[in-house]
Amino acid sequence: MNVSKTQRVWTVSEAKAKLSEILRLAETEGPQRIGVRRSFILVPSDLWQVKESSKKPMGQWLLENMPRGTNLPVPDRREPGREIPFIDENDLE
Repeated sequence: MNVSKTQRVWTVSEAKAKLSEILRLAETEGPQRIGVRRSFILVPSDLWQVKESSKKPMGQWLLENMPRGTNLPVPDRREPGREIPFIDENDLE
């Protein structure tokens, strides 16, 4: 099987011996995987910055991605006989 250098897993000893080459490959060909049992991935800083800057607080993400234009019925909380979710009816007695 012919595996390109970007798809191979570098051993730790190879990574130590060929650090300059691995850094160059990470920059030109993408992330490089190092280690077999304990695996690490060397990623160029510009790719990492893009990944880190795309994170948003969950509340902000939910507001930006909530469904729009759906006509969901909103039940009246004071409606008599309304089923209360997550409560066992036997516990109310």
